[in-house]
Amino acid sequence: MLFLQMYLAEYFESLAFADDFGEGVYMGQVIEVEMDKRGFMKLLFNRPEKRNAVNYQLMDELESILSEAASDDEVKLLVLTGAGSEAFCSGGDLREFQDLHTEEEAFFMLSKMGEILYKLAVFPKPTIALINGSAFGGGCEIATACDFRLAKREARLGFVQGTLGITTGWGGASLLLEKIPEQKALKLLLDAKIHKAEEAKELGFVDEVVGEGTDGWEWFAEDFLRHETGVLMAYKRLLVHKWQDSGLKGRMDAEIRECSKLWASDEHHAAVERFLNKKK
Repeated sequence: MLFLQMYLAEYFESLAFADDFGEGVYMGQVIEVEMDKRGFMKLLFNRPEKRNAVNYQLMDELESILSEAASDDEVKLLVLTGAGSEAFCSGGDLREFQDLHTEEEAFFMLSKMGEILYKLAVFPKPTIALINGSAFGGGCEIATACDFRLAKREARLGFVQGTLGITTGWGGASLLLEKIPEQKALKLLLDAKIHKAEEAKELGFVDEVVGEGTDGWEWFAEDFLRHETGVLMAYKRLLVHKWQDSGLKGRMDAEIRECSKLWASDEHHAAVERFLNKKK
């Protein structure tokens, strides 16, 4: 734990400490990290003014935190959620990525986040996505990479990439096909609709719909936290080995390449232009 604290202190340019939550609160520019003495680490995507959209800085911080938390014996469980009450994650920040025009330019960004999503999927301890608000596009891909998905009742979510003339670009479809029955996964991907939390639960994407309050989800993880870290890691290792043997990483890479081709299409660029103009 000491090493992780020292690392975060060095990594984040702007660091604030508060001792009102368990072991403390570490605040970076785009990810806020909370460590609770019971063993769970909570990561909050902290770009509420952008509906917690993913940019390059968030990618870099998430990748670094995952690497350090994986080897920290005091971290038993990882929880990902969004800062504020409006959004879990609205996907990629199109204003930051709008200048990516060619297939290769898109592939650089998509594969970078795809590597991080694979690292999240095979994280050696249990992971939970706490969907506290809207989760669109890449936000759903991030949630899919987690072992469990809990959603606040008012949350809205959907794999809306099709409305922008592209497919899932970070490997989320390959992950989704591992997590829920194929026909339900295909429906979520093909309809590109926004679903209520209860609808997503019926489709198997959401494990539980949780109530209000910051700790409304904690009952779900109570039994996990009673076990030693080694027990949790041993069970997760079985799942990771299954994915490694089945070539999940290669399927994710192929998916990312397909999205890169579509990203370079006129249809996608026109859709992004319409979306950005609507937001002005």
